[in-house]
Amino acid sequence: MRLGTETGSLVNHLHSRMVIGQPEPTVGMGATLLSWSDRNPATIIEVFSIRTTKFIVVQADKYKRIDQNGLNEIQKYEYSANPEGAKYTYRIGRDGKWEEVYLNDNKRWVKCGSQGLRIGERQRYYDFSF
Repeated sequence: MRLGTETGSLVNHLHSRMVIGQPEPTVGMGATLLSWSDRNPATIIEVFSIRTTKFIVVQADKYKRIDQNGLNEIQKYEYSANPEGAKYTYRIGRDGKWEEVYLNDNKRWVKCGSQGLRIGERQRYYDFSF
């Protein structure tokens, strides 16, 4: 994710670039969807390859805030699977970063560029400044 155009969060920008040493994606593994300044938990529900390119499908999880900190940066959540959650498809790019893609009418995978992904952990963060 490019800082200033795809994300307004330095933390999300750094998370999207943390690919060295990332785990091999497996079904059931946690993931974090990275948006402008928020982060949302997800679960990897499918892993597949087309030729030499690896793809994953993630599904948004349910989350519930469990702290009593109010409008604060320090936030604690618990997560659970959401069978009705939105699904997103990602492929790993040449630089090792995950990029959101969709299958267009010509049956080609096209980059969306709308949100980044970090695999290996679930995290929820809500930015109260917007």
